[in-house]
Amino acid sequence: MAAAIVVASLALAGCSATSEPNDDTAPDSVVIGQFLAPATFDTTQAEWGNRALYYQAVYDTLLYNASDGSVEPNLATEYTYSDDNKELTLTLRDDVTFTDGTDLTADVVKQNLERFKDGGGAYAGDLANVESIAAPDDTTVVLTLSAPDPALLAYLSREAGLIAAPAMFDAEDADTNPIGSGPYILDQDATTTGTSYVFTKNPDYWNPDVQHYETVTMNVLADPTAGVNAVQAGEVDTMVLTDNNNLDQIEAAGFEIQSSELNFQGLLLLDRAGEMNPALGDVKVRQAINFALDREGLLEALQLGHGTVTTQVFNKASGAYDPELDEFYTYDPDKARELLDEAGYGDGLSIEMSSTAVLGAAQFPLIAQQLEDVGITVTWVDTPVENYIADLTAPKYAAVPMQLETNADWQLIQFMISRTAPFNPFKYGDETTDQLISEIQNGDEATQVEKAKELNAYIVEQGWFAPYYRVSAGYANNPEVTDVTLNATNIVPSLFDITPVG
Repeated sequence: MAAAIVVASLALAGCSATSEPNDDTAPDSVVIGQFLAPATFDTTQAEWGNRALYYQAVYDTLLYNASDGSVEPNLATEYTYSDDNKELTLTLRDDVTFTDGTDLTADVVKQNLERFKDGGGAYAGDLANVESIAAPDDTTVVLTLSAPDPALLAYLSREAGLIAAPAMFDAEDADTNPIGSGPYILDQDATTTGTSYVFTKNPDYWNPDVQHYETVTMNVLADPTAGVNAVQAGEVDTMVLTDNNNLDQIEAAGFEIQSSELNFQGLLLLDRAGEMNPALGDVKVRQAINFALDREGLLEALQLGHGTVTTQVFNKASGAYDPELDEFYTYDPDKARELLDEAGYGDGLSIEMSSTAVLGAAQFPLIAQQLEDVGITVTWVDTPVENYIADLTAPKYAAVPMQLETNADWQLIQFMISRTAPFNPFKYGDETTDQLISEIQNGDEATQVEKAKELNAYIVEQGWFAPYYRVSAGYANNPEVTDVTLNATNIVPSLFDITPVG
């Protein structure tokens, strides 16, 4: 998942964490600033988004998501669908070896896919439509689907496509000791769990063209101040930015910043059936929450205006996107109070939500105040960042603030809208959403776009979410040392798109 969660006059020209001043050779290492540590290296529990680089370092995926968003061959050199799009055949490379010496075979891939599907991870639903998996020979894998899945190829380029060595399947240290076929190997001795992860070049990697460094170090800088200090000290070469409050300082330090609006930030109103908090089961309460939010004020206060206010979760590149839905809910506290009164909560109601500093601590008192102004009392439960998504998907809370990626239509539906979506932890749906999702899944391209628009309009009107804005999220790099190409579907670039200058 992508989240958006730095530097006085330090001159960085010709000097970085990985090179000496005036060194005109390409560096043999790179230091990447991350704001999340990997929760686990167990591929069945893998999360993409801001944790993608950890997995890309040590594992290969069956397919590869290129910087332009296209899906390309990787471990699978070919992939073909049957005419009804219910059978996907993958042809595998025959020259891949895991770092423990084990060969990649179709049976190993089959076991990885089955373990991911049945492993209970947050993204196990990626393979929800996969009915069976066969390995008729050593280089062929056949996935039979119960229904077409327009996003399956994309999933196989992400968490669902990660392939681990069989030795990891029952290993007690699977969380911390990855064994893959990827371009790098985790250096256990040099790594400090939760703080710094060091990866060394895999000497037997099948695709040396993408091994741009001898050593890749990923330092965890969850606190924005720590990120500022790291840039000032020349301790990182690239870094995802967790907020927009220090952009001038970052640029003054010689770093360049690339940005994109790939994520939305807002409230996920998860308990739409009112199982945990009966009030949220009433559409008028969810609508009242939306009318209570001063989105323009939040954007200016929290992001210094860098972004676009919105009340929809589909992004501007989506076929489902409707510009009018960006302003479906205006800031109208009187309307919010009126709706609460109609729903029977004129005397107020209470909601408990989780919070975590990495999402920007400043938002929590602002959101609490805006909701309090219309009669909704929020109790925040401070949650360590490493537990935040696990608590969200458990689910432990009826509503939570969150920042999520807004991907292609079907991926977004499977990500946060369908009954099997990881960010729909109460498995909520109704006849309308079930019907529209089925028509999108099984329809031709024109039908998919038409029905996705209808689905978008419906969930906005029903108040499934309360977005504040699309975040103008940034990625910074020292251009004297690294070239970075952003990914069209993730604010964190692919590891292979972080390259040395020269």
